[in-house]
Amino acid sequence: MRKKIAAGNWKMNKTFGEAVELTKGIVEAKIPEDVTVILGVPAIYLNKINGMAKSNERVFVSAQNAHQELRGAYTGEISVEMLKSIDIPYVILGHSERREYNCETPELLKKKVRIALDNNLEVIFCCGESLDIRKANKQEEYVRNQIKGSLSELSDEDMSHVTIAYEPIWAIGTGETASPQQAQDMHKSIRAYLNELFGNEIAADTAILYGGSVKPANAKEIFGQDDVDGGLVGGASMIADSFIEIINSFS
Repeated sequence: MRKKIAAGNWKMNKTFGEAVELTKGIVEAKIPEDVTVILGVPAIYLNKINGMAKSNERVFVSAQNAHQELRGAYTGEISVEMLKSIDIPYVILGHSERREYNCETPELLKKKVRIALDNNLEVIFCCGESLDIRKANKQEEYVRNQIKGSLSELSDEDMSHVTIAYEPIWAIGTGETASPQQAQDMHKSIRAYLNELFGNEIAADTAILYGGSVKPANAKEIFGQDDVDGGLVGGASMIADSFIEIINSFS
C-alpha cells in the first residue's frame, strides 16, 4: 500500500516566529491516520521545527536541499551528515528552482541522491517539464530522462526510500494547474517507467506526488487520481488552515 503524503515546501519564506506559529497550527490539528505530513522547512529553522513536529506522530520535517559531499570547504552549504545529526528524516532534491537557478544537473543530483540514501535520509526527488516542452508534447520523454539520469542506477532497496514529486514547471506559483487527467497521465507514465527500471513491485509501491498550485479547491480531485499519491504543495502549505484542508482531501 502506497503512502498518502501531503508535503509542504516553504521555500525561502517565513520569519522564525511565523514558522513556529504555522507549525503549531499543523501539529495541533487532527491528521488522518493514513496520511503522512512532511514540512519542507528553511534550513535555519530545521532543528526547532523538527522538535515541534515530534509532538504529532503523523508530521515529519524535510530539508529543502543538501550538498553532494559529506563535508568540506563549501561555505553556506548543508551536508546530509549535518541533517542526520539533528535527526531530520527527509530531504527534497532536484526541485525545479534548484535545477534552474543553481544549475543542478541530473549527474549532480545522482550524487546528491546517493549520499542522502547512504546516510539514511528519505529522498523526495523532483522532476517536471517547462511549458515549451509541454507544448511540444515531449513531457513524458523529458521527465523519463530526468529520472534515468539520477535514479536509474539505484537498487530496489534504495528506491524504497525515494518518493517522486512530479512538478509541471509551468504550474508552479503561476496559478495554473495541470488538469487532474494531465496529472494522472504523467504519473501513470512515471510509474510505467519505474516498472521498466525496477519492476512491478517497486513501481506499485513508490509514492508519486503532484506539485503545481495544489490548493484546497482542487486537492481532492487531484488526489483522487489512481496514480497520484498526494502533493508537494507550495503557497497553500504556508497557511495552516488551507494546508490542513489539503491534508484532509484524500478520499
